[in-house]
Formats: sequence, C-alpha cells, structure tokens
Amino acid sequence: MTQNNSNRKIHQGRNIKRFREMLGIKQDALAFELGEDWNQQKISLLEQKEAIESSLLQQVAQILKIPAEAIENFDEEQAVNIIANTFTNSDHATGFVYNNYPTFNPVETILQIHNEKIALYERMLQEKDEMMLRLEQLLQNK
Repeated sequence: MTQNNSNRKIHQGRNIKRFREMLGIKQDALAFELGEDWNQQKISLLEQKEAIESSLLQQVAQILKIPAEAIENFDEEQAVNIIANTFTNSDHATGFVYNNYPTFNPVETILQIHNEKIALYERMLQEKDEMMLRLEQLLQNK
C-alpha cells in the first residue's frame, strides 16, 4: 500500500540533521555559518522542528551545499521502502525477478540510481572536506 505525497509527513528539521551528519558538519559549525544569532542549542532546536520557514531552509541548504528540495522532500521511510522493494529473496544477480508480472526495476534503472548515489556521496565528501578546510582556516585566524 502506498501513500500519496500529500499524506507524507516530511520532518524538515530531522532531514537537516541527517544531511548535516552525512556531511560531517557539527551543529556549532552550522551555527557559525548561519551567523552570530545562532549557537549549537538553537541548531538543536531547529533540527527538532517538523516545518522550517522557507528563507531559513534556503539558507541552511546553501550552507550544506545541497538543494533545498532535498531537505523539503527527503522521506527516509519511503527511501527504505523503495530499496526494500527493489530486491526480494527470489531475485537473481541480474536484478530481475522472474514471475508472471513485468519487472519495473530493470538493471539500467538500478545502475542509474546506484551511480547517482555514488555521485551524491562523492559530492558530499568533497563538501565536507571543503567545510573542514574552512573551519581549520577559521581556527588558525583566531
């Protein structure tokens, strides 16, 4: 049974936390990038909010160097369901299921998704390295 998009509850604060952690960025560092009105505690509270005002969401996305849509639309439960439904115990190494119904996840689609994930992880690692370099420079300047 699938839910349509209007029934999904996307927790934007939790998504910010997930992306921030994937990028290896601490709450203090994000607070620093957001400006002097921000601190670690305020970031912690932000990450607990289900909905975040658009301008702040845009700002955080820009700092994390990810599209704001990623924060607005990422649904971990849906992602897990897609992955879980992609392969079953009867799948073979080719990625096809041999049943009486058509397969809607051909190898090309799976490979494309896989390659996109690799590209995203590589970009996230590069962004993390750049953020670490900026933080090191900031620490040296103090």
